[in-house]
Amino acid sequence: MLVKQLLSMKSDSAKPWIESATILTIGPDATLAEAAQLLAEKRIGAVVVSTDGETAGGILSERDIVRQLGRHGPDVLSRPISEFMTREVQTCTVAEDALTVLERMTQGRFRHMPVVDEGGRMLGVISIGDAVSGRLKELAAEKEALTGMIMGA
Repeated sequence: MLVKQLLSMKSDSAKPWIESATILTIGPDATLAEAAQLLAEKRIGAVVVSTDGETAGGILSERDIVRQLGRHGPDVLSRPISEFMTREVQTCTVAEDALTVLERMTQGRFRHMPVVDEGGRMLGVISIGDAVSGRLKELAAEKEALTGMIMGA
């Protein structure tokens, strides 16, 4: 299964998968409190940090926010995201194999990955849950095919 197929399977795919309007981003000058509010409202685990809404300058996860609260206390919520975001964002393309992306996420211990075109423009964001779901569907299809061959269907 390709990353392109993962994007098309996402629940909000009422829009074409390449429409960047479906990608939530937040500016680097927004506060951790604003990011936490966005994550809670949208029920998502991470948000891409971007100055232009098209390229990823960083990524901030709910875990990043919790870590900072634990280290610095509630006053940290008024500080800008740019101080805490992951700057070296791992990305993938629509042509990459979903299993390879799943392995990269597992090895790197991160759960969200922007999907970009050749120019670095974001096309979507996939989560480790999307990759696992895609793999499970792939395995189920393989099982059905093998069962059909064995049963002579």
